Amino acid sequence: MVSAARPFITSQPIQAAKQALRSHVRTMLAAMPAEERKFQSKIITAKLFDNERYRSSHRVSVFLSMSHEVDTFDILRNCFDSGKDVFVPKYDANSRGMQMIKLRSLDEYDRLPLTAWKIKQPTDDECFSNEEALATGGLDLMIVPGLGFTKSGQRIGAGRGYYDVYLDNCMHDPHGHPYTIGLAFAEQMFRSIPMDKHDVPLDKVITMDELRG
Repeated sequence: MVSAARPFITSQPIQAAKQALRSHVRTMLAAMPAEERKFQSKIITAKLFDNERYRSSHRVSVFLSMSHEVDTFDILRNCFDSGKDVFVPKYDANSRGMQMIKLRSLDEYDRLPLTAWKIKQPTDDECFSNEEALATGGLDLMIVPGLGFTKSGQRIGAGRGYYDVYLDNCMHDPHGHPYTIGLAFAEQMFRSIPMDKHDVPLDKVITMDELRG
């Protein structure tokens, strides 16, 4: 188990601790059977649907899951069935920039191409024709991916910083800061993870109840 970083530790040891934790979590996720991921995803999704913040939200960003992540397809479908406005990430591979682009239907989701990272995302043409969340009213709720989490909301991502940068931008949005929820398999939950001053904690993490490490 990687212990929480102390304030006096320099950024280099923190980054080394993060890389060790990422490697550890990726190994565990790679070993998870597909049926176990499916089983946990259904339980986590049901918990999200019972969450009052989710039920009352109108403008929601949802990450488009990869095979090693909690499956978010049923969340997309529920958002559309509930009449929510849905926004999905578009990453800039050459920077840490990210936009949240409005997704108008599941048919539009099906047509999204895969990036080199095997993530579905809107094309540049769709970004011009579909609205970006912060430019058109902000977000009520963000459903956030990650590699590791704690119950208190600490999060470690893949290391590119997209969500930390976007969440920092949300802090300055005149429409207000969105409520943030992480979705995590039991294998992704820890009692503490290394954090630095740039990391933005989440408001809530939804998971199975088991803690690892």
